[in-house]
Amino acid sequence: MNVRIIPLLGLLAIIFSSCSPTLTPFTKRLYEENRWTTSELKRIQFYLSDNIVMRRELSGSKSEIVSGEIKLVNGRQVEEIVIPSGTPGIFMFSPKNNRFAISFEENGEEKFLMFGPNPKANNRFVLLASDWNRRTGKVTYAGKKYAVDSNSAFSGLMVDLQKTRQTDINRRTARGRTVN
Repeated sequence: MNVRIIPLLGLLAIIFSSCSPTLTPFTKRLYEENRWTTSELKRIQFYLSDNIVMRRELSGSKSEIVSGEIKLVNGRQVEEIVIPSGTPGIFMFSPKNNRFAISFEENGEEKFLMFGPNPKANNRFVLLASDWNRRTGKVTYAGKKYAVDSNSAFSGLMVDLQKTRQTDINRRTARGRTVN
């Protein structure tokens, strides 16, 4: 390989890596400092920090597949939905303070997961599930109950902070008018 090409390849690697988003965990502090409105949150691109794997056992002949694969686990039919790390998602709604419904799939208003700040994870917005025990938790996705394993427990939301700050809306307050 030509000696002149090596520095050029290094320079190109730096240039291309600087163009890719630098993702930052979405935290309660970040949310509170910026006081984003619902309409502003809908303009922020969220990303998933770690894989989320959801499974539900299919029973009997009447089973509807939402958007996953059918697998055999211990001789049972199981539907599995995987949302890989880095998957982009959008804000759908906030059912209450510090709770976000985030959708990672097209076509379906019910295909969302809930995220909220977790003090054990430095107040990062992480996957919320009910009935957590040491190994699994329960989430509702597309109106159906799925089990998630403990590896998904700290899957959190990430944002490109640089791009997020660019989408801030300039606000001003009208001072009013008086009669001459």
